[in-house]
Amino acid sequence: MNVIDPLVSTIINYVDKNPEKNLDTLANIMSKIAIMPRHKQQIESVRRFLNDKESNWYKFTVKGLKNIDKNILKTLVVNFLVNASLKGIPKQQEWEEKLGVSVPWAILMDPTEACNLRCAGCWAGQYKPHNLSFEVMDRVCTEAEELGIYFIVLSGGEPTVRMKDIIKLAERHKNQVFHLFTNGTLIDEDMIREVKRVGNITFAVSINGLRETNDAIRGEGTFDKIMRTMDLMRENGVLFGYSATYTRTNVEEISSDEFVDMMIDKGAYFAWYFTYIPVGRDPDIQFMVTPEQRKYMYERINYIRATKELFAIDFWNDGEFSSGCIAGGRRYLHINAAGEVEPCAFIHYSNVNINEVSLKEALQSPIMKAYRKRQPFNQNHLRPCPLIDNPEKLLEIVEESGAKHTEASEASHIKNLYDDLTVVADNWGKVADEIWEKKMEMKKEA
Repeated sequence: MNVIDPLVSTIINYVDKNPEKNLDTLANIMSKIAIMPRHKQQIESVRRFLNDKESNWYKFTVKGLKNIDKNILKTLVVNFLVNASLKGIPKQQEWEEKLGVSVPWAILMDPTEACNLRCAGCWAGQYKPHNLSFEVMDRVCTEAEELGIYFIVLSGGEPTVRMKDIIKLAERHKNQVFHLFTNGTLIDEDMIREVKRVGNITFAVSINGLRETNDAIRGEGTFDKIMRTMDLMRENGVLFGYSATYTRTNVEEISSDEFVDMMIDKGAYFAWYFTYIPVGRDPDIQFMVTPEQRKYMYERINYIRATKELFAIDFWNDGEFSSGCIAGGRRYLHINAAGEVEPCAFIHYSNVNINEVSLKEALQSPIMKAYRKRQPFNQNHLRPCPLIDNPEKLLEIVEESGAKHTEASEASHIKNLYDDLTVVADNWGKVADEIWEKKMEMKKEA
């Protein structure tokens, strides 16, 4: 028996009893499981936050421990905190040394490109219709776990179209977390019952603002369907959050107190914020936020984290916490429904197909190597992306690797967007450099 196993059993026992009264004890156990010094330091930082019973983070934690279904809570504490982080990351690093490549923390797969909605600006809207077979998804999960990867993200298309297969995957891979980005309109009582049974599935429900704004993008009536879905998940103790794309027209609304508080009241525990990227359906540079709006969002996310009972993530503006871009296998990669292995959900280029190669082989593909050798793409980590922040880097990567464009249309190929994106990148660069320089000065003074 692994020495960690008895400690994991102890964690489960505490979660079964009264976890909110045993937060300090749970932190002690986590610290014993942690192999890496930085994980021990992170646990100590969390402990300090949780010692302040008036803080938003203490209230957030206690709310989750009380309200999330016990089977889901126990499963996710072990799979996410222990397997994916404390055990998984050291294992990934061992494989990195063996293979000579980066091994990601998460895999993003699209089970299908089928979707019951047709949202404006959909990042996946120009993929050709495909489905990954259950056998291939099952193999990817098995190969991922061998590499120490325990976090499997599923998108699409609409992944709940394949919910029976996803439930089977969750049953077969009990040590992994399956995190679904969903439009939320197909989730019903039967699906929720199965999610509670398996315990290792979470949801991020896509929403673009309040009723009028959301329905203008996602279709009439979708806001009310999303609200009903969130009510159903909250009442059943399902762990979920929301996913919001900010554009030139909705950035203030989806980061407002009114919107965020509504999401928290509905039962959301986390938020994924994405800036609009001109890929997929009808790419439009004018839909992107202005530099001033992106700076506004950067400030708002920090405000939300400091004041709300919500764990908020900004996929682009949080580059300072991840030391730049996380894609290309560094922390994650993307497998679309045709099986093409891409560096990122927004970087639609590939050399290999997962139907024909193993995950280890995919990590060594030419585009992954070309991508990783240039990371970080900018020393200012508020300019992390090779597409919208450093387009010259993506053009180099595509030309060097010979990767093919995986969309049905060439409208969003970097060659066609390059001039416009260079202007976008330069304009944001001036604002981002000013923010970054102030941060660096503050660090020196501290």
